[in-house]
Order: sequence, then C-alpha cells, then structure tokens
Amino acid sequence: MSTVPSVGKKREAFSFQVYKKDEVKRRLEELFHGKCAYCESYYAGQAPVDVEHYRPKGSIDGVDDHDGYWWLGMEWTNLLPSCIDCNRRRKQKTPSKVGDVAVLHKEMLTGKKDCFPVAGGRATIEASSLSTEQPLLLDPTRDNPDEHLHYWIEDGQGTGLILPKASAGQGWELADPEEDPDLVAAQAAALGLSVRGAVSIQVYGLNRLRMVQERTQLLHRLRFFEYLIIQIGSVVQDLSKAHLEGIGEVRDAVTSLTSLQSRILDEMTALASPTAPFSAFAVAYLREFKRRLL
Repeated sequence: MSTVPSVGKKREAFSFQVYKKDEVKRRLEELFHGKCAYCESYYAGQAPVDVEHYRPKGSIDGVDDHDGYWWLGMEWTNLLPSCIDCNRRRKQKTPSKVGDVAVLHKEMLTGKKDCFPVAGGRATIEASSLSTEQPLLLDPTRDNPDEHLHYWIEDGQGTGLILPKASAGQGWELADPEEDPDLVAAQAAALGLSVRGAVSIQVYGLNRLRMVQERTQLLHRLRFFEYLIIQIGSVVQDLSKAHLEGIGEVRDAVTSLTSLQSRILDEMTALASPTAPFSAFAVAYLREFKRRLL
C-alpha cells in the first residue's frame, strides 16, 4: 500500500527496474516497428532503444516540489520506445529558417528527459486523476499528430521541416524558436498555432538538423516518383489516341507502361507504411499528391 509523504518531506526514490528488461524492450520495438515513438526514425542503427516514460517517473524539469509520476514508473501505457536524441536533453543544431538555397540553424537544447509541461493543474499523487491534466506534449499513442503538426510540402516548395499547425489563413513558422517550453507555448498561442504541436516540436527535437535533412531526402524521393508517374501517364495518354489503338506494339507498350506506373505508386505507398521511417511525412505527401491530381 502506498503512502503520501508529509508536507516538506521528499519521497525516497523508487528503484525502477522492470521497464528495462529485454522483454519490455522487445515488445515496444514490435509495437512501434523499431521506430522512435516521437520522431519515427529507426534507432537501432545508431544506439539501443531508450525505454521512455511519457510522464517522467522520478522528477519534473523545472518543478522542484513534484516527485514525478512515480506511480506510473512501470505502467505499460506510460512506456514508449525512443531514440536517444528525443529522450536525452542536449544541444542540437536546429533550423530556424529554411529557404531553397540554404538552411540557417542555431544550437538549441532539445530532448525530453524529465520535461513534461502542462496547462493548468498537475496530478501530484497516485490518487490524482490524470484526465484533468492538459499535457502540452503530444502522446503518440493517444493523440492524432495531424491535428497539431504540419509538413511543409506544398506546391513543390518546402523541406522536411515540421511546423505547428495553424488556423486557416495564418502562417506556420514561429518567429524565433525558443528553448523554454513555456515561451514556446506563449508564442504559439499568440500566433494562432497549435500550442501542443509547437511545444512537442521543440521538446522532442523534431527539427534536429540531421532529421530535417533525412526527411528532405524522403521528400525528394517522393517527388521523383510523382514526376515519373505523371510523365508515364502523359506518354500512355498519347499512345492511347484513337489512330494508334489498333497497333499491337502500341497496346503492349501501354500495358507495360501502365504496369510500371502502378509499381511506382506501390513504391510510394510503401514509404507511407507504418513500418517505414518518417511514415507520417510520407502519408502527408501522398495526401497532398492526391489533392493535386483531383
């Protein structure tokens, strides 16, 4: 039976061990397809998985009178697989403005560690209801990122940058990225942007320079596939003209080209599979591609 410490007395730290077991790591890797729950990158090629607590188990960054969500330290629904860059707070190069020619960046502290900003009241003891909390960080298992995050991919412009989603008619980019989640939240609210999206981007470090570059490479690949599909479609349309339909070689060519077009589309779709890295980005691109075709 758990007890609440008296006022002014700090609870002794628990020895959390079960969540570190290999079986827990294996199951989390299976559920998330070997990807970081926050940034969707494959972490295995860089470092072993970090088993991350969505609500920190031992302390809260910047909240000295909170012992952390110790009662969730070994709660399955509070555990997520994370890459070390999303989970550990350290300096990262982060783009602040992105153009067609150059990426300007600065060194910023990103990474979640014990950060868990909330709006309003915070649950403080085991009996507290978590449903009354308003976390400013997105939970990949409960929240729909599409409601808070925007990928800059429209009109053949943009890069792999993630931006907080905006109200209709407003811009997406924060004027000057901040490290302090409270300042990020205030700035996003003032600009009509998703506060949870803006805070999550900064805390998780979703715009780390290397990650933006990798998503940009994916963007170029998707654009090339789109170009091939459109060009093949144009050739098929020309070959399908009435005066050529009766030629056997033309019919065979149309069949082959149509098959090739379908295979390229399958390749694009595979990049949006849950098992693929940065699949949410690919899903957003395919959604935009479909809009352009209509």
